[in-house]
Amino acid sequence: MPDLLASAFDGSSVAVDAPAAASPIGAPTLTWRDGEILRDGVAHRILAGSIHYFRVHPDQWEDRLRRLAAMGANTVDTYVAWNFHERVEGDVRFDGWRDIERFIRLAGEVGLDVFVRPSPYICAEWSNGGIPFWLSGRVAALRTSDPDFLAAVDAWYDELIPRLVPLQASHGGPIVAVQIENEYGSFGSDAGYLAHLRDGLRARGMVEMLTTADGITGDMIEHGSVPGAMATFTFGTGVARAVELRREGDALMCSELWGGWFDHWGERHHVRSAASTGGTIEELLAAGGSVSLYMAHGGTNFGLWNGANHDQVLQPTVTSYDSDAPIGEDGTLNEKFHALREMFAPFHARELPPVPASPRRQAAASAALTPRASLRELIAALPVTGDVSPRPRTFEELGAEDGLVAYEADVSFPADATLTIDGLHDRAVVFLDSQALGVLERDGETSLTLPVDGGAGRLTIVVESLGRINYGPYTGEGKGIMRGVMIGRRLVNGWTHRLVPQGAPDRASGSASEASDGVAVASFDIDEPLDAWLAFPGGSKGMVWLNGFLLGRYWKVGPQGTLYAPAPLWKAGRNEIVVLDTDGLGSTVEIREQPSFGEAEEFIGS
Repeated sequence: MPDLLASAFDGSSVAVDAPAAASPIGAPTLTWRDGEILRDGVAHRILAGSIHYFRVHPDQWEDRLRRLAAMGANTVDTYVAWNFHERVEGDVRFDGWRDIERFIRLAGEVGLDVFVRPSPYICAEWSNGGIPFWLSGRVAALRTSDPDFLAAVDAWYDELIPRLVPLQASHGGPIVAVQIENEYGSFGSDAGYLAHLRDGLRARGMVEMLTTADGITGDMIEHGSVPGAMATFTFGTGVARAVELRREGDALMCSELWGGWFDHWGERHHVRSAASTGGTIEELLAAGGSVSLYMAHGGTNFGLWNGANHDQVLQPTVTSYDSDAPIGEDGTLNEKFHALREMFAPFHARELPPVPASPRRQAAASAALTPRASLRELIAALPVTGDVSPRPRTFEELGAEDGLVAYEADVSFPADATLTIDGLHDRAVVFLDSQALGVLERDGETSLTLPVDGGAGRLTIVVESLGRINYGPYTGEGKGIMRGVMIGRRLVNGWTHRLVPQGAPDRASGSASEASDGVAVASFDIDEPLDAWLAFPGGSKGMVWLNGFLLGRYWKVGPQGTLYAPAPLWKAGRNEIVVLDTDGLGSTVEIREQPSFGEAEEFIGS
């Protein structure tokens, strides 16, 4: 990588030694100077909202972008989730749902600019903060100048950035701004790492305005900023503090104004009123600032892509990422949408696009769940992965991205023996032969009592990753059984492993047709594919597939009570739903006409 000079804080462009294959470099469309953002030299406000292409079915991208434009936004901002594109090292995908270029072009066709955030790390309550599990499994010093980490980032940028270069506004495309890393000032202090990312973007042909984004403390701004990039802020209600912290010459911008919040399992559903959100945005605009609302449309953590926080205990994020956004998970427009449309309208020379119609939904219905195989039967039918191991292997060692792994070993034990899992990440259902012994959790009970009379048998421990940590010093932490399993003080040796695929489980009937846990199937016959909300009354903790697509998880601890099933996943005629519940199957699946996000509490944020 060439040694590049950074641009000055005023946003003026500099010449760089670009690789021979890079596209011709033009002038950036947006610059900043004397506290203002300029578009081709004229004062400009960014009125943006976040929509993540990886959280929205691609058949609905255009609809959600049009709703954003109708809200009065002139820009869409999106992260690029590295692990969504490179699930297997070296197999980088940009097709189908991963066609980031199509999403960006659609935004331009709708009339929106694009603020792209292609950081190696994105947070976003997304699994592992967007860093591939195979990388965090071998590199300890994530988000630093560690040579192994930088080599992987450079290889990723070599794939990604050439796809973004021709989509810049300077080349006739819609990209007008690019973020370097994400909230780095609350994580680390490796200035060389930030400079490497900045220089890598420039050397590969990105000429548009560069930014950073950090919280509203002086320490975060100091360690998250880099010369040549405009420092922006992330907050819920911190306009006055942001004005105090703004660096000389920088324009005032909040790259993440939190108009809602995400939810963790076992907590309440977070909401923020239109008055509260609108009041902070109004204050920011009155101070001359630009804004990106996080989220404008939250979408869904489909599959097992949800992340987790860690604040003394693990806090896994739910499947829904509705975030009480102005544009709901299914596209519904709420009071917040209309308030922001009125607020943003004066910043447009023309009338805003008309408000789109409300989405149509399937009528309420119910279908019986028919058990097909118990959890033990499902596990027994899976192939063994690798050889017998002296100690249990982690998910990373097994190549398991997420989901369920079954650990098995033959054991003998004395009377009144205790079994303990040392380093459980995150939750385990324990069997001795066909007998369920109980559930263990990393921040709860990690030990249980074996049958009182002692004995022997086949021990099966089904471990579930509840979500890879996406924020803070534990980002990149492994999953599975991290150290060992003990009976009393003695380690259990001789482990085999079976990986539960993320595809829909085998539907063949097992011997236990009345299984209390495991796999069950239901079907719905519909006339027209429309959006739906699915509920699983009586279910305990499960994963759900609709026509072979993994929608996500339900859990009786709440708050989320329904799963969003978008119209493109349905088909006219028969539709099959497969459920895998590790704890206790319900008897029915319901289509509901309204979502259930759980008991709500007001969120404002700092």
